[in-house]
Amino acid sequence: MQVIEQLRALDEAHFHAIYETLSEKGFGPLDGEVAKALRFRPQAIKKLPLQQRSKRAKMILEQTANAELTYELFGTYLMSSNKALITDFLDGTGVEHDEGMIENLEDCKPDPTKLESTLSDLDAKYAPADVTLYMAMAAEQWGNVPEVEAAWRKRL
Repeated sequence: MQVIEQLRALDEAHFHAIYETLSEKGFGPLDGEVAKALRFRPQAIKKLPLQQRSKRAKMILEQTANAELTYELFGTYLMSSNKALITDFLDGTGVEHDEGMIENLEDCKPDPTKLESTLSDLDAKYAPADVTLYMAMAAEQWGNVPEVEAAWRKRL
């Protein structure tokens, strides 16, 4: 559950930035869950400031340890705001993909010998916090490649 560890390591400002990026028409990506937790009607949740809703959403994800939803949230954020980071990682480590989408995770694994140089290139080009976020996802995705998790843990 690397994405849950990464979530817990994120400061509130970074999580809020992710939440705000994924907001549409005044609604945050997890506002439905926040509304349920607060016993609000879905429309009424907009009365709370987005900052407060994102704080509550982070707390809900941490308390439930919902790795699948956390992975989806992080993935949606990176694909919508920083897709090139994902494709550059995949290209740099030799993973076959189609616009960042991988068909077969078992057959397409990152080359451990290319991790260090790829991460160095990514850190120079993108926000290191987002690179670390993606590495948490990669560690979860490729649990059978211990070098990926080791690289993420070193960054965490």
